[in-house]
Amino acid sequence: MLKVLGRKNSSNVQKVMWACAEMKVPVERTDIGGPFGGNREAAYLAKNPNGLIPTIEEGDFVLWESNAIVRYLGAKHDLGGLFPSNLQERASADRWMDWQLTTLGPTLTPMFMQLVRTSADKRDPKAIEDSRLKTADNLKILDAHLARNEYAAGKRFTMGDIPVGIMTYRWFAFPVERPALPALKAWYDRIAARPAFQEHVSGIGLT
Repeated sequence: MLKVLGRKNSSNVQKVMWACAEMKVPVERTDIGGPFGGNREAAYLAKNPNGLIPTIEEGDFVLWESNAIVRYLGAKHDLGGLFPSNLQERASADRWMDWQLTTLGPTLTPMFMQLVRTSADKRDPKAIEDSRLKTADNLKILDAHLARNEYAAGKRFTMGDIPVGIMTYRWFAFPVERPALPALKAWYDRIAARPAFQEHVSGIGLT
């Protein structure tokens, strides 16, 4: 059975768990990281020298980096479905997965750390506001794309929706002012209705 090492409230672990649930791939998950620790121990670092989560084990095969894991599992278990077989559709999905890592995630993370992981008396209002404004600007890019496409890669749900979907869940859950982005909201409502999303993302909450 596929083993996923990482705590369930990690956004990167949620990518993998959501994808597995969409494909009905059986998973055995172990709490690692955060309050559970273990990610800096020698045994874990031998598998993932970054000391981050998630890491998957499949027999003797070990893989880390959440988006790479989603791609691997999609190609193995749902080629032509979650993992597009059409090269242009796959490239579009890949683009938004990479955009989440390089653009959206870095602007949203400071707000998450301030509002979720920092006590109210120690929060930095300027850091929150800077993060909010930068994230809103980035989400305008996704909103414009979704005004012309039902999903990240085009007409249907694919792996491309998973990383940006998890970030967008956090955006809508934060108690901050948000610009009206109707295409983004309509897309978000579609993915938020998916049972796998409800089980592994919105059902976990912000912790």
